[in-house]
Amino acid sequence: MLIDENMLDTLSGKARTSERLRMNLNFHSGAESKSQRLLNALEVGTVVPQHRHRATGETYIVLRGALNVFFHDEQGEISATFLLNPQEGVYGVDIPQGQWHSLEVLEQGTTIFEVKDGPYTPLCGEDIR
Repeated sequence: MLIDENMLDTLSGKARTSERLRMNLNFHSGAESKSQRLLNALEVGTVVPQHRHRATGETYIVLRGALNVFFHDEQGEISATFLLNPQEGVYGVDIPQGQWHSLEVLEQGTTIFEVKDGPYTPLCGEDIR
């Protein structure tokens, strides 16, 4: 499957009309896959609460647009901020296993390539703030 501008435009269009203002395109074969690989189109105003993945790290690579990724300490306070913007030469961030994090989308049409270890594990109440 070719990842091109048309694919990103189509996915961003779906994100703009979705209730959550984001849309995934999964490349992995299912929830049981050992590697969860996906595009995630994110629009300004989408809400991604503080959360953590206790069983895996996570990597974001920005294909277009810009966003802030926030790391949070155990009290929920911001401990680090990373501005990801390929136009400024900053392409991604690797989020360690168990690290509380959230994000803020800065530009319409922002799209990231996201990778986590599988199988897919839904977040439970103690992993979301």
